[in-house]
Amino acid sequence: MEIINPPEREDCDTNLAERFWCRNSDFENAGLKSELLNLGADIVGFGSLLELPGHVRKDFPVGICVAVAYPGDVIRGIADLPTQEYREHYDALNKRLDMIVTRGAEIIRGLGFKAEAQTRENVGFGEDGNSTTLPHKTVATRAGIGWIGKCALLVTRRYGSAIRISSILTDAPLHTADPVNESLCGNCEICTNACPGGAVSGKAWSVGVFRDEIYDPNKCRKTARERSKAGFGGDMTICGKCIEICPYTQKYIQS
Repeated sequence: MEIINPPEREDCDTNLAERFWCRNSDFENAGLKSELLNLGADIVGFGSLLELPGHVRKDFPVGICVAVAYPGDVIRGIADLPTQEYREHYDALNKRLDMIVTRGAEIIRGLGFKAEAQTRENVGFGEDGNSTTLPHKTVATRAGIGWIGKCALLVTRRYGSAIRISSILTDAPLHTADPVNESLCGNCEICTNACPGGAVSGKAWSVGVFRDEIYDPNKCRKTARERSKAGFGGDMTICGKCIEICPYTQKYIQS
């Protein structure tokens, strides 16, 4: 196969280009994915965002979703109430994600493309103050990583909902996955019935279904704050019951 030279851009790092540019005209997904996994990601996916309005995706055509998983024993420990250990991992995984997506965006920019890390600092909120303009979950479904469960959390086959996620927006010409457009929860109502705040409606997600049709964020936050205080004395909105009880999560933590 003919070797195609890396793109000739003034802002392109030649050493990076030689590592990531494959032997045809396509940007090398595998090289970037490997870097993100080496940084500590457990799942990496690439999705097309072109079906979304330009202002929502900041005019970037591609989204990269990065997920990191909770240890199984931490999730097993929150069967009754959230724990201090769970809270500490919640914070630690969020910090790890910020590091991973920041470094990932730096790598992409070093190759001469645009990229923006969707860190906690950079993610914008909607008019209601309770939702982000472009949720990481949306990037995840576009990248084929999983679907939105009845509790409005991302569900993956490998880890269930026992993950934290972040994303990168870019114009790099990455190969993108087939998106997930419908829930695979089927008739399961385990999280609906288990939610201590009665926040889960039981409605199945599909593209076009609004978050508030699936669950009540106000009920969720109120109950999560009460359970945080009861579990570890924290004034936080951390619960985790719908994460722990999901059959896909259970399969992961029992493996």
